[in-house]
Amino acid sequence: MKLVVDENMPYVRELFADFGDIVAVNGRHLSAEQVRDADVLLVRSVTQVNQALLAQNTQLKFVGSATIGTDHIDQDYLASRNIPFASAPGCNATSVGEYVFNALLELAEKYGAELRHKTVGIVGAGNTGSAVARCLNAWGVKVMLCDPPLQRNGDSREFCSLDMLIEQADALTFHVPITHDGADATFHLLDAEKVSRLKADMWLINVSRGEVIDNHALLARQQSQPLPVVLDVWEGEPTPLAALVPLVDIATPHIAGYSLEGKALGTFMLYQRLCELLGRSVDKSLTDLLPTAWYQQLSLSEMPEQTALLRLCRFVYDLRDDDRQFRKIHQIPDGFDNMRKNHRHRREFSALALVNTDGSEVDCLTKLGFAGVVR
Repeated sequence: MKLVVDENMPYVRELFADFGDIVAVNGRHLSAEQVRDADVLLVRSVTQVNQALLAQNTQLKFVGSATIGTDHIDQDYLASRNIPFASAPGCNATSVGEYVFNALLELAEKYGAELRHKTVGIVGAGNTGSAVARCLNAWGVKVMLCDPPLQRNGDSREFCSLDMLIEQADALTFHVPITHDGADATFHLLDAEKVSRLKADMWLINVSRGEVIDNHALLARQQSQPLPVVLDVWEGEPTPLAALVPLVDIATPHIAGYSLEGKALGTFMLYQRLCELLGRSVDKSLTDLLPTAWYQQLSLSEMPEQTALLRLCRFVYDLRDDDRQFRKIHQIPDGFDNMRKNHRHRREFSALALVNTDGSEVDCLTKLGFAGVVR
């Protein structure tokens, strides 16, 4: 069996070596010829899996995408050929949630604000949006949710319209798939008209898909009445609008979900699914693959305030490092993809244990995701 896999997927060889020969490829530039004789195809969001890619292949048994989103997969075409498909819903939700929480803390530090005094509007309340809400709720931040499909399907949470979020929230963060048709289409969900209505002090974050926000409209807004903005995704990836990059507060190359835990879980979920399809037992463990958590056990004598919490979050993952590097390379040919490919595997909050030496309350930090130990 031949497995063609994206070279940026961790632990592929550890998990799939027993299935056959593994051929690692550049997912952005994968060709029909490269997958002509593949039995298994494992991709990430940069690969468009469609009829053109699979035109020369007559033996494909499984397609897996180690991602939450599936807009890059022509699932109707796969179904027409009876090719099983699996994605990895929720695999990097924690990673994205912590990225957004870190970004909000960085904006609060930069603009001299108290995050706890803000109301954050979350557009898209699925796995990643819910992860953001959990972090914010743990820190006592008010959230408002907007997700018309979930609202119609009977989700018991309270929802608001996007217009209401624009009017009432202090920050907007986007967590939706990219869709082009229907009442819930998300292409340019934040279009020029809505961008123009954003309050002057609105904080704007996009970690979903670049096309969800009209980047040219955002550029015009930043040139005339700038907002605090964090962008991890861009229209035209891997070639973002160059003039927009210097005008945002934090800029990164689609790596919000790139924690080691998140990427490993995505690969592991595909391993589980392929085992199921082939009737093989799952004899490997995700826990055994991941490095040992950082149990240096940092000691806390009291609950941290916002500045101390930011320092703690930076200890686990300093978002400013990726921002600085991206600003240097975003106009270099292949710089966007090379930074993603060579991105150092960051850890999640759970990799760090906090020792509370005086026995006082640490519930807030454990709810944020830190491993907590009281002594």
